[in-house]
Amino acid sequence: MGGVIELLIVMMIIASAVFAPLGYFIYKYTQKNAEPFGNTEPHGDKPSFVNDVAETAIHYIKSKLAKK
Repeated sequence: MGGVIELLIVMMIIASAVFAPLGYFIYKYTQKNAEPFGNTEPHGDKPSFVNDVAETAIHYIKSKLAKK
């Protein structure tokens, strides 16, 4: 019977270590009007140089493939 209790304790320690990040995220997510880590800026509001270059490259590749 002692082995079962030891196994239960070890399993509880492992489970609490594994689910701690999930609990932290849920705690943070419920804090500020369902914003996980404060007021974050949504993607796509500001023009980005990297996005512009990527869109240009994709358009260039599509145009080259369409000509073939």
